Amino acid sequence: MNLFLNMKIFLILLVNVLFFSCNGKNETSELGPNIVLIMADDLGYGDISCYGSATINTPNLDLLAANGVLFTDFHSNGAVCSPTRAALMTGRYQQRTGVEGVVTAKSHREVGLSLNEITIAEELKQYGYTTGMFGKWHLGYDKGFNPTLQGFDEFTGFVSGNVDYHAHIDQEGYLDWWQGAEIENEEGYSTDLITENGVKFILRNDPKKTDKPFFLYLPHEAPHSPYQRRIDKILREVGTAGTQEVIEDSISSIYKEMVEVMDEGVGKIVQSLKETGQYENTILIFISDNGANHFGDNGGLRGHKASPYEGGSRVPAIFSYPGVIKDGSVNDQIVLSMDLMPTLLDFIGKKPAAKIDGVSIKENLLQQTNLPKRDVFFAYGNKSFIRSGDWKLISIDGKNGKDIELYNLLDDLQEKNDLSADKPALAGELLGKLESWAIEVRDGVDLVAK
Repeated sequence: MNLFLNMKIFLILLVNVLFFSCNGKNETSELGPNIVLIMADDLGYGDISCYGSATINTPNLDLLAANGVLFTDFHSNGAVCSPTRAALMTGRYQQRTGVEGVVTAKSHREVGLSLNEITIAEELKQYGYTTGMFGKWHLGYDKGFNPTLQGFDEFTGFVSGNVDYHAHIDQEGYLDWWQGAEIENEEGYSTDLITENGVKFILRNDPKKTDKPFFLYLPHEAPHSPYQRRIDKILREVGTAGTQEVIEDSISSIYKEMVEVMDEGVGKIVQSLKETGQYENTILIFISDNGANHFGDNGGLRGHKASPYEGGSRVPAIFSYPGVIKDGSVNDQIVLSMDLMPTLLDFIGKKPAAKIDGVSIKENLLQQTNLPKRDVFFAYGNKSFIRSGDWKLISIDGKNGKDIELYNLLDDLQEKNDLSADKPALAGELLGKLESWAIEVRDGVDLVAK
């Protein structure tokens, strides 16, 4: 994190703390805390105002950061949609699940995340949580891989990579809006529908009435393509693959509105928690599934979505638990999507049922201590990397062998100065670890998507 951006984030958080302090103190419930996990789709590191955006206004996310923890080194497990979601759901490297690549509407309609995988929803459900998901699944098109078979009591949304925001049609021309395990469309702009269903879930599952905590997962479509405002026309029709063109010069303004509408929804979720008296007994997390494409803003980081550079996987992340974790703080520890499952289970005093790769960051959040040292890994297509402390080694398989790049992110966050030739011993050591990891995580795995 460069000094200028770090100072900018600090000042934004300080202003929000001064003007939007939390009301009241956390009252510990006899039940476990509720959990709300909101995920944006293709949102870049610099795409919201508390991460330095000067063009997109996100007051509700800014307030959430002011009353929680803002992460500066949080990474999506993948640099594209499906792999990150597989890791998020299971707490494991996505390679172990077979979901290494995108589960596409065209080529992967019969496969999905194995029902043998234990999801975070299944874990929480066994401890008395009511579970609901509203939004994007992208871990299996066939109803045999439906979220309702993976631990969610309720599901409304879509299972593909993206849908027309108004018509809810996927890239191949299939209607893709589900109520549970059946296709049943409803009118509305997908971002608003995801929020509205989330609010309704909170209101009807008020723990004071149900005597059960809830887990609410809201994976948004925004700001993924197709680029559509609330007032824009339908771009897809049933039976026809592809999307009508959007004038490229207009995309930046559409993109801005798409993010701001999502932020508006975050505010409505927070308001519903306050109305039910559950805000101070709720862990609320906001993340992105990967970095932005070239229409978004990755905050000066190199690369975009699908890239092994920081712009592909370093994403905005905010963690709020009023009265329990220190508010208005900046966390510079390296954290991955797969760490959320063990962390959330740790907050309710439980451990994952299966062996996982993620680690709990609960004590780090409570005490602001450093996480234990660990190497973390990434692989997508022919690109992979290992992160070991401040060092990052990238390996790209080409026709003539491997291309190796080595960066010190403490000194070179923009990954401009390749040090592999200057430090061959370190490069060789890290490459060996990366190659060993790649073999181990794929051993005996049935590949779903690559």
